[in-house]
Amino acid sequence: MTAPSPLPSLLEARGVDSDRAVEVLQTALAGADDGELFVERAESEALVFDDGRLKSASYNTTEGFGLRVVAGETAGYAHSSEISEAALRRAADAASLARRGYSGVAAEAPRQTNVRLYGDEDPVGGMAFSAKTDLLQEIDAFARARDPRVVQVSATIMGERREIDILRGDGRVLRDVRPLARLNVSVTVERDGKRESGSSGAGGRASFEAWIRPDSWQGQVDEALRMALVNLDAVACPAGEMEVVLGPGWNGVLLHEAVGHGLEGDFNRKGISAFSGRIGQQVAARGVTVFDDGAIAGRRGSLTIDDEGTPTERTILIEDGILVGYMHDRMSARLMGLAPTGNGRRESYAHMPMPRMTNTGMLGGSTPRAEMIAGTKRGLYCANLGGGQVDITNGKFVFQCTEAYLIEDGRITAPVKGATLIGDGPTALTRITHIGDDFSFDPGIGVCGKAGQGVPVGVGQPSLKLSALTVGGTAV
Repeated sequence: MTAPSPLPSLLEARGVDSDRAVEVLQTALAGADDGELFVERAESEALVFDDGRLKSASYNTTEGFGLRVVAGETAGYAHSSEISEAALRRAADAASLARRGYSGVAAEAPRQTNVRLYGDEDPVGGMAFSAKTDLLQEIDAFARARDPRVVQVSATIMGERREIDILRGDGRVLRDVRPLARLNVSVTVERDGKRESGSSGAGGRASFEAWIRPDSWQGQVDEALRMALVNLDAVACPAGEMEVVLGPGWNGVLLHEAVGHGLEGDFNRKGISAFSGRIGQQVAARGVTVFDDGAIAGRRGSLTIDDEGTPTERTILIEDGILVGYMHDRMSARLMGLAPTGNGRRESYAHMPMPRMTNTGMLGGSTPRAEMIAGTKRGLYCANLGGGQVDITNGKFVFQCTEAYLIEDGRITAPVKGATLIGDGPTALTRITHIGDDFSFDPGIGVCGKAGQGVPVGVGQPSLKLSALTVGGTAV
């Protein structure tokens, strides 16, 4: 946010004169195309209550800066956990080697914004440690009392608060304070010596109030327990190509992995994505509209400004089946002659920014999920997806189903275990035959990895029906 903040500058808090820092940065950026000084202070806390006791409690605080100099397609980056003028000068000398023998024109500075997508809440210090442990103990007791088959409960509460300053070459300082909270519950049940588990979680960019209300965390316990009990009755999943119906919300993780990464600007600039050079072409079935939106208030993947200082926005990537855009940081946008979309993200001050998703999803349609199932002769209903693997160059994916059911003669029948979805993103997009009227986002649990960096993200979609997808399971 560029609005004034009552908090002192992170540089000044460590005795670094802001004017001197600007001079150091300007010298490093002379003749470069772009760059910035990114300063960060972060606090995080995680408590894990497992097997009837507080198993672990961790608190971590980090601070430091990263200085970047961009010259053409080359970027020099130096970072340090020491915030001092001497460290800034050493970093500037190292990063500026990227422009040796190069002379460019400074890119236009990010536009300004006064919009705030979250407050200055402090999930780490805003709730007493004893209150957090009491809550976790209450969750454990509630879950065990819910069903006599419960043999194990794990509850986790995690909070984070990041303060960032982005110093630009023109002397402007962009500031943001980013809260992040998450609560997770896992339940294991046992019957006749067989054990199965289920889990549920929720979170977002706020303090813990929204997720520590009894109706909220009790709902998570009930959902985790329901999934575990469903898995107790699951039978082996048959393998083969069949129709697939995907439930809404978190299942958007398949879209995120198999399609979203392929629409990030750096992969397309380098020509290594399955979607490279296909702007204006039909890449999905009619009716499919895919977006990335980092400007939704309070959501886990949202940012008031990205990690280069660009305000986030809604970017339409695929519209009615036609590829219309990519997600860009400042570097990929400049090299492709386009505008940044607010997707420049980094894990911390120790990492360079790159094009990353924020909250990615597919817009809803008009078909009720019940109608999709009723029209399926033989297929699979995947209510929840788990982990998966994706090859970004061709979009090929393998995803595990954590909750799935057979569809037989238009009815959901037996729950199945061991089901996997196998295919590739570009082909899967063309096989979407029905788009549900029940769009929803995930509850706030997503973490995305790319090039060794992890960042919080959101995913969302309506229910979807695909005419054919390979389902991995047991050969019949």
